[in-house]
Amino acid sequence: MSDLNIGILSIQGDIAENGASIQAALEELGETGTIIKVKTPEQLSKLDGLIIPGGESTVIGQLSLVNGLLKGIKEKIESGMPVFGICAGLILLSKNAKDRVVGNTDQPLLDLLDLKVERNSFGRQRDSFEAKISLEPVNISSFHGVFIRAPSISDVGSEVQVLSKFNEKIVAVKQGNILATSFHPELTHDVSLHKYFVKIIQQSFEKNN
Repeated sequence: MSDLNIGILSIQGDIAENGASIQAALEELGETGTIIKVKTPEQLSKLDGLIIPGGESTVIGQLSLVNGLLKGIKEKIESGMPVFGICAGLILLSKNAKDRVVGNTDQPLLDLLDLKVERNSFGRQRDSFEAKISLEPVNISSFHGVFIRAPSISDVGSEVQVLSKFNEKIVAVKQGNILATSFHPELTHDVSLHKYFVKIIQQSFEKNN
């Protein structure tokens, strides 16, 4: 049994919900772990994995620039730390992001996921919806997707594995140690995606210890 340190970037967004989902995932897997609310670069050093939650991607990016946190996150991911980007987190991880309405946003990006993201791809807040989706490549045949001002993914690079589509739009991917979804798994009672992420962290932890 590994005692994992799992961080949640705690600048803005669904922090408590992801904490609860990770805690439930750890318990279901019979694992122990510490959940760390990450706000400073110093907190990154002890992490075995990190969730970048849903929220407002521009705000999270700008505030993370201030104290060097964004740079530290990029370095940790590039050195192999598993990361799970959710909605705004997906946008932040991408190499290229445009808004469906306003086009280029010039927001800070981590420039790690080899794909393009269209912000607000399914519409604005009033167009939020829920739908059943499948993530067969990771053995999750049915998942309740909660889409809130959700982005979608296009133009994926050769290293990107598509995990799920909805209405022909890509909504979940994996690239190496990076997992990302355009929907919010933390807003359901189903922790299967968080369990999958914990397993990725476990594998990385065992490989490096």
